[in-house]
Amino acid sequence: MASESQVTLQMKRQFSVRPERVFDAWLDPNCMKRWLFTTSGSNKVCTNHSVVGGTWEIVDHRDGKDYRAIGKYLEIEEPKKIVFTFQMPQFSESVDKIKVELKEVESGCEMIFTQFINIPHEIGREAEDMEKEKKSYKEQYKHGWNLMFISLEQQVARDK
Repeated sequence: MASESQVTLQMKRQFSVRPERVFDAWLDPNCMKRWLFTTSGSNKVCTNHSVVGGTWEIVDHRDGKDYRAIGKYLEIEEPKKIVFTFQMPQFSESVDKIKVELKEVESGCEMIFTQFINIPHEIGREAEDMEKEKKSYKEQYKHGWNLMFISLEQQVARDK
């Protein structure tokens, strides 16, 4: 594979539920299929083995196509932290790392989400173009995660 650059996306989100509820929503397949890369209406597959070294997979069917997200759990510290890999093999061989940290606050919990995004380099690409690409990747991922976190918030509030 060609070389890669990395850009870090960090987002913070407040939830009005205890950290355990948000933690579980990241690992419970019945909840995951309603918000993580998919919805219950478009989800075809949602599996996970939520132990360190275990894998997860989600397949979402949209516009006549299947979109597959996969990964492996690297760290699980209940109810404070989950670290896992993230890949969409139909788009790229790149594997990102995601860290979800949860802490209790007076109003519920705060989630600090960090994604280490790997961006493949194309041969001959100028440094200036690569910087634009990094910014574009970061903004696209931020937009997608914001939409998913709205659904996550609805799920944890509903399942209280």
